[in-house]
Amino acid sequence: MAGILGLYLFDSRWNAYNFGVFGLMALQHRGQETAGLELFGSNEGRKKITGKGLVEEVLKPSGGQGHICVGGVSPYPEENAEVLPIALSDKVSVAIDGKILAIDGYRWNRSLKYEDNLRNGFKVIAKGSCADMMKDFFSRCSGGFSYVSVNDRSEMIAGRGSLGVKPLVLGKMGFDGGIIASESCVMDIIGERVPISPAENIEPGEVRVFTPMSAHSERSSASKKRAYCSFEYVYLARPDSYINDVPVYRVRRSIGKKLAEEGPVDADVVIGVPETAIPFAMSYSNETGIPVEKGFELTGRRIRSAMKPNQMERLKGVQLKLNVISEAVKGKRVVLIDDSVVRGNTLANIVYLMKEKGAKEIHVRIGSPHIISHCPYGVEVPPEDELIGKHLSEAKIAEVVGADSFKYLSLDGFTEASGMNRGELCMGCFNCKYPEG
Repeated sequence: MAGILGLYLFDSRWNAYNFGVFGLMALQHRGQETAGLELFGSNEGRKKITGKGLVEEVLKPSGGQGHICVGGVSPYPEENAEVLPIALSDKVSVAIDGKILAIDGYRWNRSLKYEDNLRNGFKVIAKGSCADMMKDFFSRCSGGFSYVSVNDRSEMIAGRGSLGVKPLVLGKMGFDGGIIASESCVMDIIGERVPISPAENIEPGEVRVFTPMSAHSERSSASKKRAYCSFEYVYLARPDSYINDVPVYRVRRSIGKKLAEEGPVDADVVIGVPETAIPFAMSYSNETGIPVEKGFELTGRRIRSAMKPNQMERLKGVQLKLNVISEAVKGKRVVLIDDSVVRGNTLANIVYLMKEKGAKEIHVRIGSPHIISHCPYGVEVPPEDELIGKHLSEAKIAEVVGADSFKYLSLDGFTEASGMNRGELCMGCFNCKYPEG
């Protein structure tokens, strides 16, 4: 996964740099290992700034000039993947969320890096940099992805793969510019605020084209099958975003309600693991009447420990990030709610810390179904032999993590909480059934 951003300001007297920085900061939760931004349209030509670290560490104030920009944040370290945006040629750059798995007309070379295959495919198919050539290239790509691409002709195109796995939205800055981003929360930070839905959803297979003289949408005649990523609603997206025109916060509240229905327990307090599981916990409390408490105090800046590249950093992230408030748990029967569990190591660490602070009982409730398979579309899921949900029953998981009971949200419960049909969702990580087989 990644967070991607494109800004197109129609007057060259504008400078997109600071807007781009603020937009990427709004997407920081989607990637905290690397960040990058490339500017187009100034007299100095293109300028690219990328590096390892958070947005504020990589992109300094007043770092460049240009009225068009493309950028991204990524959870992948520099040694594992090229920092966004990727140069497809000396004239075209692209930021991609998700994975392109095949390119019609180009034979994928498995001995090459992913980014080199994209460049070679672009060279074979596009043979240039105008918007029509860029559109043709991306229309030949298949997989679960969304993208923003800019060329040296001051043209920007953005779109989603035909399945719609990865989200993409359009916002505006009055009449002066357009914003393309992974999530609608970006529009609240740098765009025009709209009371209900703050951004226009870009549909699967749709392409948005920006040129110095126009901005328009082109609809694809591709497959009507939809496969929206379920994990966006569980963990990836911010709760103040709309994904596929569905408010993430509403889904997470509904998940908490379904957890209360499916996993009731006699307890004294409900505690959510910050930050994602807080709405789950609040709704669980409302449904059951068990009081909700703040059980953890955060140390340092907000870090998504589940996205750290290795287990030692994940455990260190939990240890540093979450300090248990002993007064909230001492002598109490606790319902501990988390968004998901992958290997179970970090959850076991949290349970240990809470019992060390005096919790009498800990009943774990997970706001997603069990993760039992990989994700081909860019969400980093460990090898299947490391997935605790694939190999152990709920009772055995409770024993392994040191909890008194443990329960996942069911597949039906998640589907109902999402408000969508199961046929519209990609749930491959939960059930091994992928939209492309």
